[in-house]
Amino acid sequence: MEKTSFFFRPAARALALCLVIAPVLVATPATARKAERGVESAHQPVVERTDFVFDVTGESDGTLGSADRSRLNAWFSALRLGYGDHVSLASAGGSLALRDAVGEVVGRYGLLVEGDAPVTAGEAPAGGVRVVVSRSTASVPGCPSWRDKAEADFVGGLSDNYGCAAASNLAAMVADPRDLVEGRASDIDPTNGVSGKAIKAYQEKAPTGAGGLQAMSAGGK
Repeated sequence: MEKTSFFFRPAARALALCLVIAPVLVATPATARKAERGVESAHQPVVERTDFVFDVTGESDGTLGSADRSRLNAWFSALRLGYGDHVSLASAGGSLALRDAVGEVVGRYGLLVEGDAPVTAGEAPAGGVRVVVSRSTASVPGCPSWRDKAEADFVGGLSDNYGCAAASNLAAMVADPRDLVEGRASDIDPTNGVSGKAIKAYQEKAPTGAGGLQAMSAGGK
């Protein structure tokens, strides 16, 4: 009997140890990352805007001097100013001629001077204008993510990398990242466009098989 009781004591201790460890193992998944079961990815493009400023002081007659014009043009070239950038002017009493001259330089890059400039540190020089170039970039933080393993998670959750490809491609392909935030209203009627007319003609054309099959003969006897 002593041998029998001695044999079961370690078993009882092992059973008690298992009972203590079991709640810990059960509680571990509760503290894990919440499983995403929807179809919308948690990874979305994030748009960041950077404002570049350049102060221009006009001549005594309120015009843009050749030296300032060259400096402004060189600054635009260094920034690689182009589509997707937004140019605005913050004026502190600058003349209309000075603003028009700056707009002419901006026009060489295929852009137009827009409305109110964003708030920047400092002020424009007296009698001059501050040129503000706003540039937005889109990226998807945390992508790609290989945190999840390849095997199933047994809870029907999405992979942590789900949606990274689509969101990253969208952020890379959009010409103006601000469109992801503000959108863009279209004042073009698609029915008046050339492509719209071609689509309409295709839709209205009768199917080729609507008239039945054509009987053909080889002409042999």
